[in-house]
Amino acid sequence: MNKNSENISGWKKFMKSLTKAHELGTEEDIMLDHDYDGIKELDNVLPPWWLYGFYITIVISGIYYYNVFTNPEKYNQAEEFAIEVAEGKAAVEAYKEANPQLFDDSNIVALTDDASIAKGKELFASKTCTACHLVDLGGSIGPNLTDNKWVLGGGVKNIYNTISKGGRPGKGMIAWESTISRDERILLASYIISMQGSTPATPKAAEGDIVWPEE
Repeated sequence: MNKNSENISGWKKFMKSLTKAHELGTEEDIMLDHDYDGIKELDNVLPPWWLYGFYITIVISGIYYYNVFTNPEKYNQAEEFAIEVAEGKAAVEAYKEANPQLFDDSNIVALTDDASIAKGKELFASKTCTACHLVDLGGSIGPNLTDNKWVLGGGVKNIYNTISKGGRPGKGMIAWESTISRDERILLASYIISMQGSTPATPKAAEGDIVWPEE
């Protein structure tokens, strides 16, 4: 029991040395004359751990100031930035070289498996394509996507490009490349291809003079 008491007493002493906290019930001894609408102020000192941390930051700031402003040969932010940018660009180019299928749109082919077509159909509805082209792709504000006439080119690559870059200026179709992933755009284009020759309920008159499957 006495050993535990000594341990507790030692711990309390250690904590007190770190915080310089006053014992409860001794507030009257450190009470200041300041009174703010009944709220009084105690004359507590800053905890030593906080002061030591503050002193350390002063030392670190002095070292930083010396390295940055008086010793540019050793530490140059402009050079460091240029090196990091160059390293970042090299990493991007290496990734592109290792994964050409993710960046070369010339290799895009239409997906024909049932799972991909089903996913493309789901995306066509969830990405609000139906608002302009209707659920059966017959066309409303946007053109009919089931006939063989295309304003901006038919075939999976052109359709993919239209989805990515947007439609004709002023026609309302935005570029989806910043909000829809590359894989999802391929799925959408593949689904549209799969609907060629289908019969919408009220098909819109053909628009454009490019006959599918011209790329």
